[in-house]
Amino acid sequence: MELDVVERELHGARALVMADLAAGDVAEAEIVSLVEDAVTHRRWWVQQWPEGVSFVTGLIAQDVQDALLERYGRWPLCPVCTEDGPHALEVEPELGPDPHWVCTKATVSVAPVGGLAAVLRR
Repeated sequence: MELDVVERELHGARALVMADLAAGDVAEAEIVSLVEDAVTHRRWWVQQWPEGVSFVTGLIAQDVQDALLERYGRWPLCPVCTEDGPHALEVEPELGPDPHWVCTKATVSVAPVGGLAAVLRR
């Protein structure tokens, strides 16, 4: 696989995840570092499995979500379910192209990865 294709996908994934972090007002320096760590890890991953290049956006979103959970708490919080206590959205498909943030409690797709601004800033 061409290096340009891999780098284009990685940079696109970084931009989409950063847009979602900014939409939730959590794009602080320490958190941006988590995104960079995820991109670095997935660069290695896609070099090992080039056929997975179209999956990197969802995987980077999941990596950042997991890192945030360990350090700061759940992210992104579900904007759909306002009455059940706060819970995080999940990325689906777990390993596939065109990842979306979904609420598994309400079984609804909330936004594509990179599109949280449309639902969080209402």
